[in-house]
Amino acid sequence: MSALVEVKDMCKVYNPGENEVRALDHVSVSIEENEFVAIIGHSGSGKSTLMNMLGCLDVPTSGTYLLHDQDVSGMSDDELSDIRNREIGFIFQGFNLIPNLTALENVELPLIYRGVGKRERTELSRKALIKVGLEKRMTHKPAEMSGGQQQRVAIARAIAQAPPVILADEPTGNLDSGSTVEIMGILKDLHKEGRTVIIITHDNDIAAQAERVIRIKDGHIVEDYRQQITAQA
Repeated sequence: MSALVEVKDMCKVYNPGENEVRALDHVSVSIEENEFVAIIGHSGSGKSTLMNMLGCLDVPTSGTYLLHDQDVSGMSDDELSDIRNREIGFIFQGFNLIPNLTALENVELPLIYRGVGKRERTELSRKALIKVGLEKRMTHKPAEMSGGQQQRVAIARAIAQAPPVILADEPTGNLDSGSTVEIMGILKDLHKEGRTVIIITHDNDIAAQAERVIRIKDGHIVEDYRQQITAQA
């Protein structure tokens, strides 16, 4: 069986020429279905660029990226948008919620863009919010919720239409320790349900909770290993 994610000899070069920056330098990596992966690196390591490639937010300068056996590395913006809608649920450090919409409306918004009918999208959104423990906060707006609750809304938005890949960019970066434990617990539960979860982080404690760690430095993958995680992690 082929990998869910297959990156081959990928480069991303900014300012080609004398002052070029190689954000990714001949990176190759495979991720199977139902893996729980942390991609870790310091600021400037290339991890955010790799996330943009994996999330179909950008295309490489050279190399290939196969997602579900489909080569997305040379697609147009419209084609990439369609792939993102079908395949990837995004969770961002900054929540990216619309302030004047309720939790339910925030979760529904991407489903509107995908053409999901009103009754179905409301049901999907309600189920997603219940899954993250916000059944009593559906009518609350972001300003009426804690940071941890806002991130749970963002997770509900990402999972409402059950995408196969959850891509989380520093999902606990703006949260206190208690909320961090809650959010990581939700991501672990999603993994147990069969989702592929990829976390982008600079935090070794967060990476230690994944089954596999990919460490990136200066645009190169310098470590890629699997680890045993305890039930308490």
